[in-house]
Amino acid sequence: MKYEIVIAQSALDDFKRLDARHRTTVKAVMRRHLEHSPDRLSRSRIKRLRGLRQPQYRLRVDDVRVYYDINEAEERVEVLGIVLKPETFDWLDEHGVPQ
Repeated sequence: MKYEIVIAQSALDDFKRLDARHRTTVKAVMRRHLEHSPDRLSRSRIKRLRGLRQPQYRLRVDDVRVYYDINEAEERVEVLGIVLKPETFDWLDEHGVPQ
């Protein structure tokens, strides 16, 4: 099954702030992992977040973190944030929705 990747405006703004090298890498990794198996957990790449209702998952791309939810009913991945690793905790404090 192929998922549609939908990027929130705030995540798109985050994406545009990245340098060209990071943008190219993040875009390629998002296509590779989120289009076909966004819920396939791995030790280093994809993790399900605990204690949060939103975002549900984190995709690691070098020193960039992509936070997203999966909408199974609509076969869609909703990217909520694209942040550099040092900004992760601040972003989750501001945008994360606890369970």
